[in-house]
Amino acid sequence: MKEGIHPNYQAAQIQCACGAVIETRSTKGSYHVEICSSCHPFFTGKAKLVDTAGRVERFNRKYRRS
Repeated sequence: MKEGIHPNYQAAQIQCACGAVIETRSTKGSYHVEICSSCHPFFTGKAKLVDTAGRVERFNRKYRRS
């Protein structure tokens, strides 16, 4: 590998708003995120169906079994 062309790859901490801290390495250093795998609904199994503008009700009315 050529010398002097690669960025500095250093230890970093990713801190989530939920309080989780992930130790990793990065060229950008440490930073904060709003959501991580320990609090994301997809990974925790607590996903909620978000109804925007009545789409769920409209779907249920359209495909309601009589």
